Amino acid sequence: MLSKQLLIALVIFIIAPLVSAVESDFIQWHENNVQLLSGGDYKLGSEQRTIMTLEHVNGWQYGDFFIFGEKIWSDKGKSTYYIEPTLRFSLSKMLDKKISYGLIKDVLISTQIEKPKNQDVRRLAGLAFDFNLPGVKFFKSNFFIRDNPNLSGSTYQITLVWNVPFQIAGANILLEGFTDIVGGEGGTVAHQLIVPRLLIDVGQPIGLKKDKLWFGVEWQYWHNKFGIDGVTESVPQLQLKYIF
Repeated sequence: MLSKQLLIALVIFIIAPLVSAVESDFIQWHENNVQLLSGGDYKLGSEQRTIMTLEHVNGWQYGDFFIFGEKIWSDKGKSTYYIEPTLRFSLSKMLDKKISYGLIKDVLISTQIEKPKNQDVRRLAGLAFDFNLPGVKFFKSNFFIRDNPNLSGSTYQITLVWNVPFQIAGANILLEGFTDIVGGEGGTVAHQLIVPRLLIDVGQPIGLKKDKLWFGVEWQYWHNKFGIDGVTESVPQLQLKYIF
């Protein structure tokens, strides 16, 4: 029952930005994008995969919300999916007072769930710190207590997310990505996932608006994938990303 209610809430968050009357009062800004990725040399499961990712992010009255969903097709004809929403509550917004110090832009209460296909929901909660760094669009850090109901005990997770736009010879370049640092839980070992992307704006030269269509490379490096000792993936993937 809880999962159904949660899914309904997520749908509301995604639809809300489409209603202009709500946007002006509750949803302060929003952005959506779709990504296509293709790569190989995966160590677990199918070696070659094609992935479609949908992302939505918004700033709402008391914080921000981010959700992405992935549909994954393997070279063996099978498919699966993964959904991960993150809902954060800004202390600055809730207290109507700027909570910042030095490079720290804001302090937030952060919650997250993970829902792979045919697996139970994993729950995370903790504190987050957003930073104001020169030349960086955003740098966010989340410090979670993580609970996988299928594993005994709980553990920690540190998630970092960054977005750095810059120019080279007049071309718009974007360095973005995330990393997850996760402790061992149950019978698993600590594992680290880092996913940097280097993209170039290919839309503007063909008449699209700036920052709409991007093409480049995403590299997924996952040490001790899923907490399995000794399984490490290093997978470069081509990526096409459209922001709408």
